[in-house]
Amino acid sequence: MMVSKWGNSLAVRLPKALVEQLGLAPGDELNVVEASKQQLVVEKVDRRAEFLKQMQQFRWPAPEDYRFDRDEANER
Repeated sequence: MMVSKWGNSLAVRLPKALVEQLGLAPGDELNVVEASKQQLVVEKVDRRAEFLKQMQQFRWPAPEDYRFDRDEANER
């Protein structure tokens, strides 16, 4: 991977194989889990799982067939 300039920041273009392996899509977030000079470990942030976990704290059970769709939720 090559580091590139993106505005005032630096960016890394992810190879297709890694994108497919992590199941990434535009708008997904990654957390840097571990970093050293030789290695960078990232994980995909699963906002859906976090939201469902928060719902359980309030005892708001989701319907059995519930599936959160970010694009559908943001339609105007």
